[in-house]
Amino acid sequence: MRCLKWAGSIEGVCKMNIVISKNKIPIRFTDERWKHISLGHPEMANYYYEIIETIEVPEKIYEGNYDEIIAIKHFEKLNDKFVVVVYKEINNEDGFIITAYISNKVNEFLKRKLIWDSQK
Repeated sequence: MRCLKWAGSIEGVCKMNIVISKNKIPIRFTDERWKHISLGHPEMANYYYEIIETIEVPEKIYEGNYDEIIAIKHFEKLNDKFVVVVYKEINNEDGFIITAYISNKVNEFLKRKLIWDSQK
């Protein structure tokens, strides 16, 4: 993970993190996306770093309906739930996070095409 700041940034405040996906593509995690996720899915408010880890070290990656990628990862503190991160890889040099949420609905992913599995 790499933090990017720009002119006018408040000292110590990161405006955008760059997370590297399993395909070795930099994925942008902007402050705007974090606000969208933490306000739209308040249960995610304490899971910023788990979102990053889910992209960097997922357990499974599935194909989305509109060329997006869906990464999932279980975390012990979530018991039987897991973090889901939806992101898009635009090309070999750029991508961005769309959203993230917590789920316990494993079956919703079984009907999707599995792209990558950490167990294989």
